[in-house]
Amino acid sequence: MIRVAIANQKGGVGKTTTAINIATAMAATGWRTLLIDLDPQGNASTGMGIAASDRVRSSYDLLVDNLPLTECIMPTSIPGLDIVPATVDLSGAEIELVSVDARTERLRTALRADIVHDIAFIDCPPSLGLLTLNALSAADTLLVPLQCEFFALEGLSQLLQTVERVQQRFNADLGIVGIALTMFDRRNRLTDQVADDVRACLGPLVFEAVIPRNVRLSEAPSHGLPALVYDHACAGSRAYMALARELITRLPERRKAA
Repeated sequence: MIRVAIANQKGGVGKTTTAINIATAMAATGWRTLLIDLDPQGNASTGMGIAASDRVRSSYDLLVDNLPLTECIMPTSIPGLDIVPATVDLSGAEIELVSVDARTERLRTALRADIVHDIAFIDCPPSLGLLTLNALSAADTLLVPLQCEFFALEGLSQLLQTVERVQQRFNADLGIVGIALTMFDRRNRLTDQVADDVRACLGPLVFEAVIPRNVRLSEAPSHGLPALVYDHACAGSRAYMALARELITRLPERRKAA
């Protein structure tokens, strides 16, 4: 199973929207997909239509209580897409894991048991704490959503430094599959300037597909649906399908099961 962490310590850059829709797009193209919600807010779970009352087992149980992965997975309404939901209990996991041995390895160890899925996407919280470190330690590669504004650039440099530290201490094989430009607004000159600066600095690491500001992307989570299901023809949905196609060409060479 290919494991992709979706992370950026800056909030509001479209991590969860990207996680929900890229996972849906991959499932739609035939990949058996797992979405792991590691954010205590549980927005990815809500956005997939999983009510809080239905989250009997969660990523908290997986990390803190060492429950088997199979007991924490729930099906979604999307064929081929399963989820490990998050609950508010996860907000205490950072403290509870501090005294645990191999506290940054918990997720990696749990995911080794998965022989069902072709790919897993890990939706990280907007911080660089133990939850995100678990995701980065477990991941083969990292997908970074980047909002096209100045402060997002500052956060990106900090994230790249963190990736280097994770490579040195926890996961030497961690790579970056790409930077996805989100909330792209062509009416704003700053948007174009930031996009140009990112491409000048990181070159081919930046995905060609960009995710526009789109009302339908914002509306979809309130209906418990990915935008690709809520309105598959909207500009945001088309952009995420293009991003998924581009992502597939960049993933490690591992044959997807039929």
